[in-house]
Amino acid sequence: MASTADIKNGVVLSIDGQLWSVVEFQHVKPGKGGAFVRTKLKNVVSGKVVDRTYNAGAKIEIENVDRRDFTYLYNDGDSYVFMDVSDYDQLSVSPTVVGDAANYLLENQQVQIALNNGNPLYVEMPASVVLEITYTEPGLQGDRSSAGTKPATLETGYEIQVPLFVEQGTKVKVDTRTGDYLGRVN
Repeated sequence: MASTADIKNGVVLSIDGQLWSVVEFQHVKPGKGGAFVRTKLKNVVSGKVVDRTYNAGAKIEIENVDRRDFTYLYNDGDSYVFMDVSDYDQLSVSPTVVGDAANYLLENQQVQIALNNGNPLYVEMPASVVLEITYTEPGLQGDRSSAGTKPATLETGYEIQVPLFVEQGTKVKVDTRTGDYLGRVN
C-alpha cells in the first residue's frame, strides 16, 4: 500500500476494483485543519473523469500499468492480433478494448497498448494517420474547399466527411481522436 504522498500525474490507482489514472493533483495545506490531496481521476476503461479528495497520509492502492509499443497484424474475426515490437510476442485483444481505434487500424500500424498484469486495458493510436479514400462521389467543376463536405469511405471501411474537391484514391490525414479530415498527403 502506498500513501497520498506517492500520487503523481499519470499514476494509476485501484479504487473499488476499477482502475483510475491521475490526471492532476494538488496538495492543499489550509491554515486550519489537516492537509489533504485534491485529485482529478480518469477511468482507464470508460474515460469518465471524477474529482476525489484524500486526507494527507491516507493509504491508496497503486497499480502497475505498462504501456508498450505494438504492431497491428490482423483481425481473426473474434479479436485483433498485435505483435510486441520488443520481444515479438503476439497478443489477442477483444474488439471492446480496441474500441474506436478499429476505424483507423491498417496492417503493420504502430500503436501503444496499456497492460495491467498482462491484460490489455486500451489501445492508444497515434494522433493522426494517413489513409487512402476507396470511394467518394466525384467532385464537380468549381468545387472549393470552403463550399462544403461530402462523405468518403476510407480503406479501413470507416466513413468521414471530406471537402468536395477530394477524389477517390487520394491519401488523406485523419485525426484519430475525432475522425476529422486534416488534409491531403502527397
